Amino acid sequence: MRINLHLEYSDGTERDVTCNAADLVAFEDKFGVSIVKLGDEPRIGWLLYLGWHAEKRTGNTKDDYEKWLEGVESVGDSESDPK
Repeated sequence: MRINLHLEYSDGTERDVTCNAADLVAFEDKFGVSIVKLGDEPRIGWLLYLGWHAEKRTGNTKDDYEKWLEGVESVGDSESDPK
């Protein structure tokens, strides 16, 4: 299972990211809920955490979660697969 997200940063940068198994397991560990719950009760904080985790895993950010959040304008579904 993968989730594709579109991130927009305050500096105008936009990036499509793919959240893979490592990101999904980290989500479940952090929030104590199944990733399936994301489809039932989507929360912006959940999407942002997945986006940050994918960016951190791929080396696109070295910032911790709180610092990274300061530079994010929006997060949403991505139509593309950013492979």
